[in-house]
Amino acid sequence: MTPSTHERIPVGISACLMGENVRFNGSHKRSRFCTDVLSRYFDFRPVCPEVAIGLGTPREPIRLVASSSDDESPRAVGVSNPDLDVTAPLSNYADQCADSMQDLCGFILMQKSPSCGLFEVKRYLSNGHPEGKTSGVFARRLRERLPLLPIEEAGRLNDAALRENFMVRVYAYQDWQTFLQEPVTAAGLIAFHSRYKYLVMAHSPDAYRSIGRLLSDLSGPLEQIATDYFQQLMSALAKPATRQRHTNALMHLQGYLKKILSPADKQELRNLIDEYHEGIIPLVVPLTLLKHHLNHHEEMNAYARQQVYLNPHPYELGLRNTL
Repeated sequence: MTPSTHERIPVGISACLMGENVRFNGSHKRSRFCTDVLSRYFDFRPVCPEVAIGLGTPREPIRLVASSSDDESPRAVGVSNPDLDVTAPLSNYADQCADSMQDLCGFILMQKSPSCGLFEVKRYLSNGHPEGKTSGVFARRLRERLPLLPIEEAGRLNDAALRENFMVRVYAYQDWQTFLQEPVTAAGLIAFHSRYKYLVMAHSPDAYRSIGRLLSDLSGPLEQIATDYFQQLMSALAKPATRQRHTNALMHLQGYLKKILSPADKQELRNLIDEYHEGIIPLVVPLTLLKHHLNHHEEMNAYARQQVYLNPHPYELGLRNTL
């Protein structure tokens, strides 16, 4: 999966992260990772909910005010002028985005924003005292409308594991949208999941078993089964893979080589998998050797070589170099 062989994937993004001067004080919060790196792979669709609903730039800042300490749906009001209530417009704009951007395969939002923040947005009581953290109004509604869409905050993409997990989900989401361009058949659904088997195993063994049960009986309404499958797939991939689960997936894939490799080659691969499991080397090291052997004996390993787990996102990003 490289920019030269695949079209860029449509992904929504907070406009300030693209360097647009749309923040309340007329500034931006450009993310160089997004503009300089991810823009090679993503066709970014910038939005600023606050500007979109008619607030000027610069403008009075807004904040989230709750009616009580257990209020999970605080209102977005002006800091200086609490009579300025933009809760409904922000929520309505999220509905517009959900309806008009159905081709999106992901969304990157600005952290801590009362409109766009997904996590850790300050929540205040009416007396001005801070009271816990919550989600921004636009972000909350967007997630409600598109619960399976990969959505992440730009700040969290600084974490290697969260960054890799987001990219896994975006590419899986896009793969499914491509799959749906043709009529769904039982054979097609089985073939699709066959490629994702070990990626799901690395993220959620429970989902791996649950999906297996779901696909063991395709006698029911196929469209509903496909819908249930995608829900389980994206829910599974939303759980970050662990070192133990990666090791388990690597060991299963190594099994396809047990009758092909020499004893020395098998031991070398096993040693690298063990060293990864112990935290001595990153995931990319045993993966690279595993892929080398699978490609070298490609005529005997078609099933293993098609596994999305081996290349869930562009290799050039180096996302597994630090896992």
